[in-house]
Amino acid sequence: MKRLKSFYIQNRFFYACIGVMILFVISFVFPVWFNTVRLLLLILVALAVLDTLFLYTAKKGIYGERIVPEKLSNGDENPIQLNIQNFYTVPVFVRVIDEVPEQFQLRNFKIDRKLAPSSSITLEYQLRPTERGEYHFGKLNIYATSVFGLVARRFSFNDGVMVPNYPSFIQLRKYNLLAISNNLSQYGIKKVRKLGHTMEFEQIKDYVLGDDLRTINWKATAKKNQLMVNQFQDEKSQPIYSVIDKGRVMKMPFNGLSLLDYAVNAALVISNVALKKQDKAGIFSFSKKVENRVVAERRTSQMNLILEALYNVNTNFFESDFGRLYADIKRNITHRSLILLYTNFETLDGLHRQLPYLKGIAKSHLLVVIFFKNTELNSLIHNKAETVQQAYDKVIAEKFAFEKRLIVNELKKYGIYSILTTPENLTIDTINKYLEIKARGLL
Repeated sequence: MKRLKSFYIQNRFFYACIGVMILFVISFVFPVWFNTVRLLLLILVALAVLDTLFLYTAKKGIYGERIVPEKLSNGDENPIQLNIQNFYTVPVFVRVIDEVPEQFQLRNFKIDRKLAPSSSITLEYQLRPTERGEYHFGKLNIYATSVFGLVARRFSFNDGVMVPNYPSFIQLRKYNLLAISNNLSQYGIKKVRKLGHTMEFEQIKDYVLGDDLRTINWKATAKKNQLMVNQFQDEKSQPIYSVIDKGRVMKMPFNGLSLLDYAVNAALVISNVALKKQDKAGIFSFSKKVENRVVAERRTSQMNLILEALYNVNTNFFESDFGRLYADIKRNITHRSLILLYTNFETLDGLHRQLPYLKGIAKSHLLVVIFFKNTELNSLIHNKAETVQQAYDKVIAEKFAFEKRLIVNELKKYGIYSILTTPENLTIDTINKYLEIKARGLL
């Protein structure tokens, strides 16, 4: 019974049967063909029997294995590897149908290959997940046929494999080495000239040509009887908090991902960069209440804690309560910190409703409001209007784009920094702003 479940009659067999039936009908008109057609039918049945015996005489036949990553990276191309081994002593044709997770909605996934006798092959395909959570793989089905292709034998492997989908750690790795080696400018991240002396004292050293004369330590100079200067280093261990709005405004989609997903990925990267720069990194999210809190610390396990906290952050479709956010920050974050607030404002009126709370946060902390350009409006703005309706749409689109720029000016008026960016440039623009703040000693 188990073997019958793996037995499949191929389309080629049915096409051959249809051809024989047509020939039988013709043989009624031309009786001399009848015996020939009957012989063809016997040959077809014999080939099908031989085909079946060939496929089922081998105990193993085909072996397949699916190799998946320990976890998927959200919004990135993740490689899935298939190892297939042929134990037959003759060439066979295989059709690979992998039951990928339902989130991808791949209804016609298949890979056709020819395998040489007693050989193995490695196949690879890519999956790009756009929703965080658990992804369940089904069976890896391999259908083997001989050169006749009349029947197929199914081999199934790796049933019930679950792989979690985490925020984009591939993007995290991309910036990791750059943060260590200070080569972030290679990815379009601008260098900012350091201003002022808002730095921590490191040591007193001998003066060398080129040192700033303003850093001369006159007491040490008198004691050593030679010029000595104070050496400073960038201030370290400053708290950097990524605050993610998970209200309904962050559900807007862009290139398969929601704005919330882009914010989560950027928060993960900026937290890692901050830790590499010897700062303390922390995160939390908010909507009706504040959740997913990781207190800003600088420890080896901090990135794992942040990754786990961001793993299941989802929008709840409520309007976010900025008043509760302000109260929570005032109560729980006592030291002056850099607050990177990922949210979205579409209109100036929407900003004005939350502005008192933003001003309250900015009094005690350095607040950077990060929100998004509506890139869907670009085609309406830049295309020439040819009808009255198109002209009306263009004016409305320009009004919305202009309001985004007004929001930036409004925040600037109250000493609140802002980043107006596109979703795909969110990570780089956020790192730029962080490096600028560090270089200028604003925190």
